[in-house]
Amino acid sequence: MDLVSPLVSGLALGSMYGLIALGFYITYSVCGALNFAQGTSAMLGAVLLFTLTRTLGWPALLAAPVAILLCGLYGLLVEALAVRPFLKRKSDAWLMATVALGLVTENATLFLFGTEPRSLSSPLAQSSVKIGGLALAVYPLHLVIPLAGLATAGALHWISRRTLLGTALLATAQNRDAASLMGIPVAVMVAAAFAVSSALAGLAGALVAPLFTIQSDMGVVLGLKAFAVAILGGLKNPWGIMVAGALFGVVEAATSAMLGSGYTQILTFGLVIVALALRPDGLLGKAEVRKV
Repeated sequence: MDLVSPLVSGLALGSMYGLIALGFYITYSVCGALNFAQGTSAMLGAVLLFTLTRTLGWPALLAAPVAILLCGLYGLLVEALAVRPFLKRKSDAWLMATVALGLVTENATLFLFGTEPRSLSSPLAQSSVKIGGLALAVYPLHLVIPLAGLATAGALHWISRRTLLGTALLATAQNRDAASLMGIPVAVMVAAAFAVSSALAGLAGALVAPLFTIQSDMGVVLGLKAFAVAILGGLKNPWGIMVAGALFGVVEAATSAMLGSGYTQILTFGLVIVALALRPDGLLGKAEVRKV
């Protein structure tokens, strides 16, 4: 049995989940809120890339950055409409509001994009990778996605530790009132966090668009799995999230290859429950010390 193909494709799949899940890490770290429209942003990344390349005829190298930028703007919309009004009132209603806005966006996309699933071709998803003359059931794109995920996690780590922007975001996360008194534009930091988180999800959607059929409701499952990965990896640990994403993707791909796709959801989410029972703070997370 070919074990390399499920491993590589699983790493690509898990890295895609990890990229979306990093958005949960960013917003939670900065303002304690989660963007449950993350899956919708991933769907938009795929739909926008298809629309710009296939419908409008744009070159992929131009269409991809524009699609990701538009997803970032969608993140600003989510923050302004579904998060900011509730954070000001110290209400947790942002949770339902982000879900509702995601559903509204998906239904609007369904109306504009249509119900028929679409496929997007890419030079990176046409010829199989060969090792020693043996053709594997993976494409070069399967190798690009994990590299993009690791590079993104590394960039976030570097920004948070080595840059003025990272310091401002960290100060906002620790104490928004104190950060405001120090001259940090807290509202801008929170909005930027949602823009970046949505852009990351859009990047994930654009990367996997040639590997999946593109449809308006694809974001629901992507968002659910990404949230499971974020919890499994630890909401405040970007490297833990990427590790959890890789494990989740490999288990999913291996289960599908050996047992069939019907068992995939049962086994993967069952393992998530077991892992969280053993490590409630995530695979690489640490228990927080709470003052009482």
